[in-house]
Amino acid sequence: MGTGKRGLIATAVALVCAVTVLAAPGTAFASPSPDPSPSPTPSTGPTLAPGRDLEAVRKKLDKLYRAAARATDEYNAAEEKADKQSAEVVKLARKIVKGQERLEKLKDRAGAAAAAQYRGGGLPPEAHLMLSDDPQEFLDGAGRVRQGQHAAKGLIGELTRTQEDLKQYAEDATAQWKKLEAGRKAKAVAQKKIEQQIAQAEKLESELRKEEQERLAELEKEAAHQAQTAWLDSGILEEISGKATEQGKEAVAYATAQIGKPYQWGAEGPKSYDCSGLTSQAWISAGRGIPRTSQEQWKQLRHIDVRDMRPGDLIIYFDDASHVAMYVGDGAIVHAPRPGRDVTLAGAGSMPILGVVRPDAG
Repeated sequence: MGTGKRGLIATAVALVCAVTVLAAPGTAFASPSPDPSPSPTPSTGPTLAPGRDLEAVRKKLDKLYRAAARATDEYNAAEEKADKQSAEVVKLARKIVKGQERLEKLKDRAGAAAAAQYRGGGLPPEAHLMLSDDPQEFLDGAGRVRQGQHAAKGLIGELTRTQEDLKQYAEDATAQWKKLEAGRKAKAVAQKKIEQQIAQAEKLESELRKEEQERLAELEKEAAHQAQTAWLDSGILEEISGKATEQGKEAVAYATAQIGKPYQWGAEGPKSYDCSGLTSQAWISAGRGIPRTSQEQWKQLRHIDVRDMRPGDLIIYFDDASHVAMYVGDGAIVHAPRPGRDVTLAGAGSMPILGVVRPDAG
């Protein structure tokens, strides 16, 4: 094996290994696991500042967790792109190895032809033919010379094309590698945003007394109940009568089986989920791959009128499409709400609905 071949193959293998390291879960982008802040006891916990009410705290927490949800979508999108780019770099690296092996074989063939000419005294076949005294040998040789010339041209053409292919593969691999590096930086930025927003929210909650935390949870439930009641009072549920497809039933069964598991940003199961991790995995389990993030689910999947939705359809929430849930029927959804909460059932109208999308075509 020539030194050129060894060098290019080593580069390709190193490229594959580097991509594997970048793409490996938990290598550079492991989900943070900060030590939980100890809950203050009623006797020692700080009180709310004068004039600051729990409803204001609820709205502040909602704002922080929604910001974290947007950053989580950014992180998940960057991760999805990185996975695709990693696969493309690996594919190109393998092409480089195969192309180099082919180039070596072609060079061996060219070398064999040169050696044959050397053994013939260094004269080209045409010269040997002109020196022949046998007419039949001349005629037979003429045919062989034409075949040899055609083969030589073909060999040179193959060598040239293979070298050009290798050059293009190398350029493409370099471009993909740069995209992968950019994706790595985007993931790091998104991760920092998530950590900052969640840390602020956890700090705010930790400042509350136990009875205030309980009252805050009640306020969250009351706000969701009021929104759901308003949605139902519109009469919308009376118009929703769609039946789930077989795939839809499978997706709903998967999603509801995760109830009680904790929310974890960037998680796709099986022990924890974020909102789009739950919906995407539910549909994968039903045999239908869909985009990983709520924003891409909103962009790429078929939009359905709320009145036409059926179990298995996905409801996208908020004007920035930062949250997604699965409709399970009877005006209810299953979703992974936010950090500190578990996968649960809730009212379909408990949050501002942006629209509905349908993963399956049936």
